[in-house]
Amino acid sequence: MTTAAALARRFREVILNGTWIANTNFKQELEQTDCAMAHTQTAHANTIAVLAQHIHYYINGVNQVFSGGALEIRDQFSFDFRPMTSQAQWLEFLSRFWDDAETFAQHVEKMSDETLRSDFVNQKYGSYARNIDAMIEHSYYHLGQIVLIRKLLTA
Repeated sequence: MTTAAALARRFREVILNGTWIANTNFKQELEQTDCAMAHTQTAHANTIAVLAQHIHYYINGVNQVFSGGALEIRDQFSFDFRPMTSQAQWLEFLSRFWDDAETFAQHVEKMSDETLRSDFVNQKYGSYARNIDAMIEHSYYHLGQIVLIRKLLTA
């Protein structure tokens, strides 16, 4: 398996279909979560909806770079989202999330080893491979939060 294929597989595992590391993934957790639960506040934690949108924000922004565009995402805006007010909006968001995640994985699969070693946008951000690894690790971090929040809300 190529490095690119392995990275794409690991990314799909955390977002779309894996259970090897966390015994779950974003899709499994979020498809069991309705809009009301996704927007329920627990203590001072972010809501499930905000955490899901936060990860999608980064996936979408990096996809833009993978498609030849500029890096326009900014950390300061990565938690700023309007609440979804209906189940239909939640389901529409989830559909976009899954589609954009698959697009991300497909971009990664096509990368050469040379591209993976090259600078992502700017030398200060490190290589493409480093940023893809960071996306995977960042996703697992927030997946863990979502699992814990769901447990608190369903206990």
